[in-house]
Amino acid sequence: MKKYINRLFMGALVTSMSFLTPSCSSDYLDTAPTDSTGATDAVGTTANAMKALNGIAKIMTTQQYYFGGGFAGENNIMIQYEAYPSQNYNYNYYANGWAPIFNQQFHTRTNSIYDAYAWYYYYTLIGNANTIIGNIDAAEGLDSEKQFIKASALTFRAYAFEKLIHYYCYRWQDSNNGASQGLVLRLDESTGGMPYSTLAQTYAQIYNDLDNAISLFENSGMDRKDGEVWIPNINVAHAVYARAALTKQDYSKALSEAKLARKGYPLMSNADYKAGFCNPTSEWLFGSFGSAQENNWYWSYGTQYACNGYYANAEGSPNGAGSIGRELINRIPNQDTRKALFLSEDKFPGYDWNNEDVIDPDYAIFYDDNLINDAAAYIKKNAVSGLDAPYQAGYYYLGAQLKFYVFDTPGVSYLPFIRSSEMALVEAEANYFLNDTPAAQAALVELNATSGRNPEYTCTKTGVDLWNEIMDYREVELWGEGAAWSDYKRWNRPVVRTTIAQGGNAYPSVAITIPADGANKWTWDVPLNETDYNDELKLGGK
Repeated sequence: MKKYINRLFMGALVTSMSFLTPSCSSDYLDTAPTDSTGATDAVGTTANAMKALNGIAKIMTTQQYYFGGGFAGENNIMIQYEAYPSQNYNYNYYANGWAPIFNQQFHTRTNSIYDAYAWYYYYTLIGNANTIIGNIDAAEGLDSEKQFIKASALTFRAYAFEKLIHYYCYRWQDSNNGASQGLVLRLDESTGGMPYSTLAQTYAQIYNDLDNAISLFENSGMDRKDGEVWIPNINVAHAVYARAALTKQDYSKALSEAKLARKGYPLMSNADYKAGFCNPTSEWLFGSFGSAQENNWYWSYGTQYACNGYYANAEGSPNGAGSIGRELINRIPNQDTRKALFLSEDKFPGYDWNNEDVIDPDYAIFYDDNLINDAAAYIKKNAVSGLDAPYQAGYYYLGAQLKFYVFDTPGVSYLPFIRSSEMALVEAEANYFLNDTPAAQAALVELNATSGRNPEYTCTKTGVDLWNEIMDYREVELWGEGAAWSDYKRWNRPVVRTTIAQGGNAYPSVAITIPADGANKWTWDVPLNETDYNDELKLGGK
């Protein structure tokens, strides 16, 4: 067991370097995440250390074979930990078989791969970052290069700790001001037993990592090359800081960090918004490397969850590519650019959505021939030029999306992890809780009107109405990008899904209400493999 855990959590550069090869470029910052040689000299020079840094990025999109198919870094987190258990992401063809994940029934099954995966994955990132952090100061190379690499590794580590909090710790408001169980704060290459820190101590470490990273980024005078969104830079450090502060309800810090994160990354144009979310745009702060040279084949996000991916286009396949919650999208004005990316009912007037000859009452698949023809025409008109056409299998759903595309088969694309739009929404939320209503309204106006997503948008709402507006636009803006479940947890908001007959579009087996105080307070238990190995962990309680 100990050998297994050492390999699982603290493989360090052996893990990342196994995914790396030397760059074809003479510039060490021009290294894409690729396959590699061994780890002996992984951090001996800044050139090798940069390859190791790219190895961390590679882990974020690579299948971890111990867990089986589909467990491929952020791809899995975005779907199984965030989209499926949320309120407004439907994948009805899989909903019945995946109902325990949709309905948050695995949170206490500590011997399950679904409970263990996020822990394994993020501690793998942490272990690799720790090797870089602990060895880069002695590497051969320019001080500026060492500072940049160390800052980026610190940001990776803070990113992983912050994500682990979402899944394995109580909400801040449930934590007795941070006294509840936090994480195992592994900050070096040691593999022995280690107790939990408190949640307050965990946040303090994240803040400290990011303070150090920001200082090192500034001192280095360096930045990543344009488009290399998989390597953290100072903007990513500020963005992770904003996320951590928001989940900690440290709203002043969240606000200031979100503003800094957006600097130099303007909101994208409508044309970019409708270009398929498969290549970086002006507002992608952090994301995956997704070139065809790094094809992840059937475990890519786009294979199952892009509107022109393998499953949406395979002949005879009714799988689709995910659909947005009907009630949410109906609350968004029809002229909104984002609403145009979904097959919402405003686009098909005159149909009776309660008629089983029009739409399947369980799967929300269009049945009526005229409706199918109307949907096909809409998709053809709005499809992204130059990419494979969406939904070639010929199955259309209420709420089906035209947001995520791939640019190569079966599922090749870049994926956004953090965008400037999210930071604008952090500003709106933080200002709301700081009782600065005009600033919260202004953030929404900037996101929705100034950006061009809906030039007619205005916001004069206050109080609860304003709060509902902030939540709605966060859900629509970030739909499918891996934030939905964590948002509901932070908001202390129940998930309420309804069927077609009830006014929604969820499959009946997942059309339930999950109370905000249920499902182990929406907290995954620490997996058995960790508690069995690490004898310093307390059993029971959070």
